[in-house]
Amino acid sequence: MSADDYRAALRRHPAGVTIVTLDAGSGPVGFTASSFSSVSLDPPLVSFNIANTSSSIEALHSAESLVIHLLGEHQQHLAQRFSRSADQRFSDESLWARLGTGEPVLHGTPSWLRVVVDQLLPVGDHTLVIGLVTRVHAEADDDSASAPLLYHEGRYYRPTPLSSTNNGN
Repeated sequence: MSADDYRAALRRHPAGVTIVTLDAGSGPVGFTASSFSSVSLDPPLVSFNIANTSSSIEALHSAESLVIHLLGEHQQHLAQRFSRSADQRFSDESLWARLGTGEPVLHGTPSWLRVVVDQLLPVGDHTLVIGLVTRVHAEADDDSASAPLLYHEGRYYRPTPLSSTNNGN
């Protein structure tokens, strides 16, 4: 099996888009991650993967905590910004602020989680990050702000609900 065949198969699986932000002492760092997943309810654990070749990997290894932003469909511009060159990600200071604990947080994100890094596990050419959720922020339920941003086949999407007559049963 080739890496291209593997990538082509995985591109068919839609994923929610997140941005991970942190500051390990040398300034804000951030990157997009579509591998976010809930791991455990008790204790509240989440995970995501980061490529070992990422420009953010060194800062991640030094960070004690981070923020995972679960992007809304209105934040495609942020997903694109944080997929580009690292020096441009935080260049517009009107897009973010700092939590009292120091982590960068992006304005207008429907939900975000403050996470303490629990485990960093080398897995193939990536690092699996497992984090303990210490704070949750969720905006009031506003249909336009709460619809998630999805990534599928190399493009961003908004979800379209299926007919509710079957209700998934």
